[in-house]
Amino acid sequence: MTPARPADIPSKSHHRPWLPYLALLSGILALSLSSLFVRWANDAPGPVTAFYRMAVATVAFAPLFMREVRRHGLGNTPRWLFLPLLGGCFTALDHTTWSIALHETRIATATLMNNLAPLWVGLFAALIWRESLRGRFWLGLALTLSGATLVLGSDFIYRPQLNRGNFLALGSSLFYAAYFLTTQRGRERFPALVYIFMVTATASLVLLGINLASAQPLSGFAPSTYLAFLGAGLISQVIGYFSVAYALGHLPASVVAPTMVAQPVLTALMAIPLAGEPLNLTQILGGIVVLSGIYLVNLSTPQAKHQPAAAESQPEIPIHSSNLERQP
Repeated sequence: MTPARPADIPSKSHHRPWLPYLALLSGILALSLSSLFVRWANDAPGPVTAFYRMAVATVAFAPLFMREVRRHGLGNTPRWLFLPLLGGCFTALDHTTWSIALHETRIATATLMNNLAPLWVGLFAALIWRESLRGRFWLGLALTLSGATLVLGSDFIYRPQLNRGNFLALGSSLFYAAYFLTTQRGRERFPALVYIFMVTATASLVLLGINLASAQPLSGFAPSTYLAFLGAGLISQVIGYFSVAYALGHLPASVVAPTMVAQPVLTALMAIPLAGEPLNLTQILGGIVVLSGIYLVNLSTPQAKHQPAAAESQPEIPIHSSNLERQP
């Protein structure tokens, strides 16, 4: 994978406005395999799988990150290091609460609650960042979440449960939303590769601490489990998170987050051939509703929000803090 350099990004995004959307699509496809990798690593606790996913990705990103730093440096960006550090902490907490929730409540219920993240992102962007979100956005968001409910949450609707697993899944949606919001700001100040390496490295360290503190086993698994760890790290994390981080450098989080709801829908589709779990008619209709909502969300976004990030639109001075200030 070729690192995304600050000097390269303006020309690509300016002449190829579809590139951030292509990156977002590839990220969704890669992340759609996440739950399948967890399923295939069935003899490992969820937080352990999350740790190996981040650790493998950190090792894979390290040579590219070092080359990026040697070629372009970091300049005054240490002032903004709290952003990728926060992003890494939010990622670790999201994966930890999510993986525990999967063992304490229904998978469909936990997935539905985790995908409330777009709602928190939209509310935060509108109320705190004062982003102008049109009525079409809220209609699209409602369709997106309604479609996800049809695909993933029918079991919860007809037989609701309120237990610790549900609350953990709800908490994971807040951490997931916080990652999106932090990354939108972080990608204004760091190239995609630099930012996502720091996020992944931070998340792996936090997850290691969580596993050690809870005395989780870190070895002794079946060979197929280690292959699942490798796939989760290289596909879901390296390809998935890098692609989404690139997209967040050019598209607002209020667009990226609802579009990411397509991820569990694609997971359900992939589960047909890969896990032998066919979809019913309700789930198929829900997928159509999700895609309709995503379309409305993207149509409602002002064109100004599609411009490249401030840190990347000035390639000759991409790292000076005086040129990185941008009002929400």
